[in-house]
Amino acid sequence: MKIGVPKEIKTNENRIALVPAGAEVLVAAGHSVSIEAGAGLGSGFADTDYAAVGASVAPDAATVWRDSEMIMKVKEPIEREWRHMRRGQLIFTYFHFAADEKLTRAHIASGATCVAYETVELPSHELPLLTPMSEVAGRMAVQEGAKYLEKLYGGRGVLLGGVPGVAPAKVVILGGGIVGINAAKMAAGLGAKVTILDLSLERLRYLSDVMPANCVMIHSNRQNILEQIETADLVVGGVLIPGAKAPKLIRREDLKRMQPGAVIVDVAIDQGGCVETIKATTHENPTYVVDGIIHYGVANMPGGVPRTSTFALTNATLPYAVQLANKGWKQALEENSALLKGLNVTDGHVTYPGVAEAFGLTYENPSGFIS
Repeated sequence: MKIGVPKEIKTNENRIALVPAGAEVLVAAGHSVSIEAGAGLGSGFADTDYAAVGASVAPDAATVWRDSEMIMKVKEPIEREWRHMRRGQLIFTYFHFAADEKLTRAHIASGATCVAYETVELPSHELPLLTPMSEVAGRMAVQEGAKYLEKLYGGRGVLLGGVPGVAPAKVVILGGGIVGINAAKMAAGLGAKVTILDLSLERLRYLSDVMPANCVMIHSNRQNILEQIETADLVVGGVLIPGAKAPKLIRREDLKRMQPGAVIVDVAIDQGGCVETIKATTHENPTYVVDGIIHYGVANMPGGVPRTSTFALTNATLPYAVQLANKGWKQALEENSALLKGLNVTDGHVTYPGVAEAFGLTYENPSGFIS
């Protein structure tokens, strides 16, 4: 199969979908790999690193898209890339369709087959291709939140871990999944007082067993959320409904209950965010203020640490990419139920329930497209 890796062009996105070692595996399996010139530089990989393992280096994105049967990316194709997509082409990347109707309709119109990293789902309900970036984003959420709590950035002027004789900051984490537990590890390790809210009592019991003593687990409901954010210095939004829009857990009027200069980092922004007042921002302009509360809504947080993120992403995606390339997407999805869950759009049809529900589109069972 002809596999292409274009350069990511979303603002401040420095990751690449494939490290040289991953390209080497695909080449060794008999596939051709084309990397757009300069695509790996943001993650510390030179064109010569790819050439050395048998990949070709294409002069521009148009060449990569034109010559490739499968496109591997990190982020969804943005508007100026849509003209390159074509019927029959396989695109394997993070899409987060349910948060963007225009994006969804563009991919439906293209006729391309879109397998989304974020909805590949194991029988255990684990999301193996979302997990590594959720780990990075969860850890970064606390790192960034701690920074914007500084007075210089408009924050409350609070040190996350406090010092002897001065109370530490309070960090409230909405969601006890991969983002939540990684954010909690970071915040607790810095000495903050951490509260994790989650709907699942089973998950809360697990977290109670594994998290340190400065973490408190509380069942998530409207009243408990309001009670906790009133005294929070940092709120991390880490809720996820796979492939669907995130629920709005903090409303506009709730901000008035919070302490001026508190920070909200909404990691759920890729799925529309769990805070009513959140909007997508960039690493270049990451924050804005609403009712005295600092909002951080960077939609590609792991792009801020591209070296770590690129390695973590390829570690997870490569085995699935090899299956798609070796078998073709139809056979690969037929033989791997986890990959089948990743099929969101194909040949103009929506094949993931959460995407169809988000925009009132017709849902069609993905099994009908692989036989």
